[in-house]
Amino acid sequence: MLPALRWGCAGLLLATTPLLGQELLQEAGEGQRAQAELQVRIDAADEATRDMLAELRRLEAQTRRLQAQGEAQAPRLDRLAERLDEREAALETLADTRERLPALESALVSRLQAWVERDLPFLVEERLARVATLEQGLADPDASAAERLDRILAAWRAELDYGRELDAWRGTLHQAEGEGGNRREVDFLRLGRVGLYYLTPDGREGAVWRADEARWQLLDEAGRVELRHGLRIARDQRAPELLTLPVSHPITAAAQEAP
Repeated sequence: MLPALRWGCAGLLLATTPLLGQELLQEAGEGQRAQAELQVRIDAADEATRDMLAELRRLEAQTRRLQAQGEAQAPRLDRLAERLDEREAALETLADTRERLPALESALVSRLQAWVERDLPFLVEERLARVATLEQGLADPDASAAERLDRILAAWRAELDYGRELDAWRGTLHQAEGEGGNRREVDFLRLGRVGLYYLTPDGREGAVWRADEARWQLLDEAGRVELRHGLRIARDQRAPELLTLPVSHPITAAAQEAP
């Protein structure tokens, strides 16, 4: 009986060997597929991680740029805030300003007229006519406050510009201003508001206006020579140079002590 039993075990072993091989191969294939799927998931996770890191770096760089821009804009924003505060304060006082504006405009016109009347006697009619136009504008109901104020400030600017000009023109010397009460055509020279002079066409008579005495004071020959030079400089007929001429306004002790 023993040989037959051995043969039966051997036959059973041979019969089960192919089944075991197929199962092992199947398990091995499934393991490989599982490993491949795991590797795909690992690779996908690594790619997602890299994308998130890149996005994080981009956001950090953008945050730094925004912080730098904010720091650069901070002074400008502070200035804008100050301007807004000033405008709010101005709006709060706007009603009071509108009430005071007519009195201010009238005072400016009155001071301008007084200035012209006390100033050197040049272009007096023209300047007083400008003041008269301003006075008429104050009574114009159709003119806005902005228009009236703009005209007044323009007139003041014109008067201030006279103080920076070197001007020469041919004009009439009135009777009260000339010797003997004659009306004569003379050449006037004005050095800002420092000096006002005239010279007759023949050059034989010249004078400086004395503001403290409200009269013309005759110049000597040296003064007339300097005056001729000044007229030619004002008319661009001679290069600018230092002129030695008496001034129209007296030099006070206070002016001498001023630095």
